[in-house]
Amino acid sequence: MSQDTATSQAPTPSASLADKVEWLINNMWPADAPPPKTNIEAAAAITAATGEDISSTTVWKLRTGRQDNPQLRTLTALAKFFGVPLGYFGPTTESRPIENDLTLQALRRKLDDGIIRPEVLRAFIDLPTDIRWLIDEMVISAANAAQKRSR
Repeated sequence: MSQDTATSQAPTPSASLADKVEWLINNMWPADAPPPKTNIEAAAAITAATGEDISSTTVWKLRTGRQDNPQLRTLTALAKFFGVPLGYFGPTTESRPIENDLTLQALRRKLDDGIIRPEVLRAFIDLPTDIRWLIDEMVISAANAAQKRSR
């Protein structure tokens, strides 16, 4: 597999609405709200923070891809709750720069929380290009395997 192919398959917040919502819940949940254990808790937190009545069924449908064309007010509430631009939910061509920024924000959170060690990132950056490409491949393969297992 070429390096360009590996880069295009890198895990991102993703193109489907379900993947985007799931990514937000897993990576951009507000620090001042306890992480949800259920769709009921997620819906309640979003409703409380935004004033928009979001049901647990709506959250479930969004997370599972059973609803891929929600009302604008639902998307607006999600954008407000997660602190992301509404354009994040748009087509990939428009949302890619937003996804890249959110990925960096999520990485920063993981660094701040001690989930990712700064010395690992520094070591990664210092690797020669050909070795860094090998690590890229391993990380992408592990992420894809984890995503398949969680489904």
